[in-house]
Amino acid sequence: MPKRLNFQLSEEQVMQVEQAKRKDKRAEVRQRATAVHLLHLKHEPTEVGEMLSVTEQAIYHWYHRFIQGGIEGLANQPKGRPQAKADADYRQHMEQTLATEPSELGYDFAIWTVERLRDHLTQSTGKFLSISRLRQIVREQKYVYRRPKHDLTSLQDHEAKAAAQAQIEEIKKAQEMTISHSSLWTKRR
Repeated sequence: MPKRLNFQLSEEQVMQVEQAKRKDKRAEVRQRATAVHLLHLKHEPTEVGEMLSVTEQAIYHWYHRFIQGGIEGLANQPKGRPQAKADADYRQHMEQTLATEPSELGYDFAIWTVERLRDHLTQSTGKFLSISRLRQIVREQKYVYRRPKHDLTSLQDHEAKAAAQAQIEEIKKAQEMTISHSSLWTKRR
């Protein structure tokens, strides 16, 4: 058989509960303080639950919250979003990563994609973000993804390029002399 709880409060606790019942501006605190006070007055948790139109489980929960946290333990706990994974440290690490060539970090690719960036940041920070969330953060940080421009200048023969450019210039000069200045537009007869 489970151990029966002793709902007796100390004099100081009774004073706190009575003052909260009368003067606290938060309705939930007044209701919960009333429940704790009724338990102290030897009412059964089932009976208190019926009086206040709540479950017996809620009455036990409120009592334990009062014992652990006093009157403030009876107040509603703040709700909201959990703390963001992408905090300032995460964003700073992301910026440092984007400023670094992937090859410097031991990767065999040359371009950061969002997927690759997410995988790297997950490994280095231990924080997993979805692709869409990481895209949003990258945009917030004013980064723009650009496709690389393929440049073949390193593969070109510079002497041959200069010779070809000289030939093009000669052809242009020769054409300038032979160009007719007549219009290409004519009227129909």
